[in-house]
Amino acid sequence: MGENALLIMKWIVIVALALVVSAIVAGQMGLLHGKAPTDLGLQQGKLKGLSSTDNSVSSQADLYPDHPQRTYSSIAPLALPGDGPSTIAKLKGIVEGMDGAKLITNAPDYLYAQYTTALMKYVDDVEFWFDPTANVIQVRSASRLGKSDLGANRKRIEVVRAALAAAP
Repeated sequence: MGENALLIMKWIVIVALALVVSAIVAGQMGLLHGKAPTDLGLQQGKLKGLSSTDNSVSSQADLYPDHPQRTYSSIAPLALPGDGPSTIAKLKGIVEGMDGAKLITNAPDYLYAQYTTALMKYVDDVEFWFDPTANVIQVRSASRLGKSDLGANRKRIEVVRAALAAAP
């Protein structure tokens, strides 16, 4: 390799490292939190609708049959190991024990929590609602920013599902 090529490679590495460090600093400063949704909670028997990109999951995805993200977003609701309020109480304990979780709303039939990632400080909004008609816990977990969550929301709900099934 010539001297110019080595110099160019060196600058590419420096610029790439500077971009990574800048992104981490932006995250640590809270610039990647995104804006908290104002339309969460139960609206006419539904949790908030589906995201327009691959960054959320919802047990109510089938309520939106023509939505382009329905297939990606679809996840099963949580089974009840007891009645609705006792299951919500168990979910509260599970959520409070998870890294990055902050409980925002706690009602006998509804939980809302925010999960913040450790490094970049991205925030995901997660809802759990006891659906008395279907006798299940409906769930929605969505990233505030980005076109993809790299499967993080689905993994989170499956961790909660496993913990709920294992709870006494």
